[in-house]
Amino acid sequence: MNGQRAAGFTLVEIAIVLVVVGLLIGGLITPLSTQLEQRRATDTQRAMEDAREALIGFAVRNGYLPCPAISAANGLEDRSEERCTNERRTGFLPWATLGMPKLDSWGHVFLYSATPEFTDSALPFRLSTPRDITVATRDAAGNLTAATAPNDIPAVILSTGKNGYGGFSDLGVRAVDAGTSNADEKANLNPAGTAFIARGVSDNAALPGGAYDDMVVWVSPNILFNRMIAAQRLP
Repeated sequence: MNGQRAAGFTLVEIAIVLVVVGLLIGGLITPLSTQLEQRRATDTQRAMEDAREALIGFAVRNGYLPCPAISAANGLEDRSEERCTNERRTGFLPWATLGMPKLDSWGHVFLYSATPEFTDSALPFRLSTPRDITVATRDAAGNLTAATAPNDIPAVILSTGKNGYGGFSDLGVRAVDAGTSNADEKANLNPAGTAFIARGVSDNAALPGGAYDDMVVWVSPNILFNRMIAAQRLP
């Protein structure tokens, strides 16, 4: 009898083993999930930086920046003669025109805003051409502070991040908004397209500006002008 008991496991022992195994698996899943999200963020950041380089390359080649794309399904810039169609300045990154990926790592179409004077092909921009985009961030106390000089940025690329609030899927379906707890993300979707907020990722809706996971990359006018001068596109 004792030999038979020693040869097997009791239900209590099996339950303990299952609990331990469950804890071990759960402990592995969380780090793997975190690593996956970090990888997605890194890949998206790299894609956005490549898109920024493509925008600068487009300007060096043509003398102006591209207009936003026609739609979520068509990545060609939406240009009507010398200007963007209907004077539109915000919309989708013209990925087909730039030869770049369409989607971020969460399956949302990259968004784009450009100063109209920089997309005018009839009157190519110069060193003195005014810009009208400002990027802000938040300091440790949660106050908005400058990330760029006021009204100094020619163009911005936006990823709506993991939650995708306000973003568009590959099929052009817009993600449901998060409500009132994502003020900074809402600011990035303002149709005016002249003020953006770039800050750290947080799920805490109680923070100033609310929960946030957008990613913002902008074209520096200094780098753009330097490349244009080197290519003899600017005096």
